[in-house]
Amino acid sequence: MDPISPLEQALHAARALVLADLVAGRVAEADVVSLVEESVVQRRWWVEQWPEGAQFVAGLVAQDVQDALLERYGRWPLCPVCGTGEPHALDVRPELGPDPHWVCSEAGVKVAAVGSLGEALGGAASS
Repeated sequence: MDPISPLEQALHAARALVLADLVAGRVAEADVVSLVEESVVQRRWWVEQWPEGAQFVAGLVAQDVQDALLERYGRWPLCPVCGTGEPHALDVRPELGPDPHWVCSEAGVKVAAVGSLGEALGGAASS
């Protein structure tokens, strides 16, 4: 059996992290999971063209899914930090970089690493 390439490892990790956040937000329905798969297919091509970008794939897949959900269903994930004001979505930061996090741009805090949103939705947020 051949070892899994670094590219495939990065793609599988990105898929798992984003799926964990979707499950935590209770939006991991079949059609939403399909959005993750579509993003992974597109990002596979992207990383094949730029292998050094493999470390950025998790954040990019999270952003792709967030954008697709906005078009079809509305904002996701909603900020668990701000208790008042208009409901707003978290952003992925950095937009293109390693170690992506969900952040609340309004409060200026890191809420959770991509893949760890469940911890924040349980009440704990970090800055």
